[in-house]
Amino acid sequence: MKEIKILTAICLFMISTISAATLTDSIPAGEILTNIIPDSIDSTKTPVDSVTKKRTFFRRFADYFVNANKPHPNKKFDFSIIGGPQYSSTTSLGIGLVAAGVYRMDQHDTITQPSVMSVYGNVSITGFYLLGVRGTNIFPGDKYRLLYNLYFFSFPSNFWGWGYHDGANEDNKSTYLRLQNQVKLDFLFRLSHNLYLGPMVSFDYVSGRDFSKPELLHGQEKTTLTTGVGASISYDTRDLITNAYKGIYLKFEQGIYPSFMGNKYAFYMTDVIVDWYKRIWKGGVIAIDFHSKFNYGDVPWTMMNRLGGVARMRGYYEGQYRDNNITELQVELRQHIWRRNGIAVWAGAANVYKDFKSFNFKQTLPNYGIGYRWEFKKRVNVRLDLGFGKGSTGFMFNINEAF
Repeated sequence: MKEIKILTAICLFMISTISAATLTDSIPAGEILTNIIPDSIDSTKTPVDSVTKKRTFFRRFADYFVNANKPHPNKKFDFSIIGGPQYSSTTSLGIGLVAAGVYRMDQHDTITQPSVMSVYGNVSITGFYLLGVRGTNIFPGDKYRLLYNLYFFSFPSNFWGWGYHDGANEDNKSTYLRLQNQVKLDFLFRLSHNLYLGPMVSFDYVSGRDFSKPELLHGQEKTTLTTGVGASISYDTRDLITNAYKGIYLKFEQGIYPSFMGNKYAFYMTDVIVDWYKRIWKGGVIAIDFHSKFNYGDVPWTMMNRLGGVARMRGYYEGQYRDNNITELQVELRQHIWRRNGIAVWAGAANVYKDFKSFNFKQTLPNYGIGYRWEFKKRVNVRLDLGFGKGSTGFMFNINEAF
């Protein structure tokens, strides 16, 4: 009940803040303060400088959000920032900060979709902190693409071990501190219309500290450094990467993490993504996401697939269920409501398993939720999602659609 009250208060605060900026869309910036400051104010009795400063601050604040989603053709790099409180069962109460940047390497090319970059950060009362940057840089003529994700975080977390049964056993729940740095880069060459191929490189450093039940590691090292290389091929017909209304996205990625690259645990990884988007009525888009990731070989606990997070199986404690392999499916309905406001509802399911022989359909975990969308920049949404899982609830504040 306490969590629900906190969550309700945060939702009301966020929605009221964002809605206030949305409502000012209908009022010219120059008239905002005219409507707020009564005509009866006698300028001879009121310090003019003070009024001017108040008006200037309010006007700048309102204009910042009112104009955030409008095109700025004269800006080579259109960048905006927004933040607010958030609560989740994973990180507890905190402050989230997200920023979005939209730009074109060729200012004269208005046909190729723009490059996008997101900066994201979070600090919570539990001691969790995160800072990262991710994006897609599209080169002139869309001949090349650079996909990148870089982040580091410190996370006072819980650990259950691995496998479905370990995650479902509440007696396994223990604490530890997770420190992680990750860098992942994909450089893609366009082979033909919508078809891309290129190399991938990744770097992960994970240090687990202060385990209350170190026996759940089954003898594995608490700290690992994992370096991998590989290649990916993708087919992408989405009309816009950040918020697709139509199209499909297919990606197949193969990675290797051999011992000669300094890996104590040598293994292989295969990642498959199938996304589909379609308009179904005015303002309504149906989106379907299928994802499977397989690790095989001597897989360290730090690189096992973790169920949950801000993109898939939203609402689960990320890492409660983890294993070598994961298969996930989600269907989401996105509906524009009014001006810059929209909602989304979704349902999904996922399964973690050691190998194909041990896959058990009865161990599939359900997921569903609802979210609020506010168009921060043109076709770039800030999202507030409330997700539910089996014995788990999570509230997330993030930027861009989940997929």
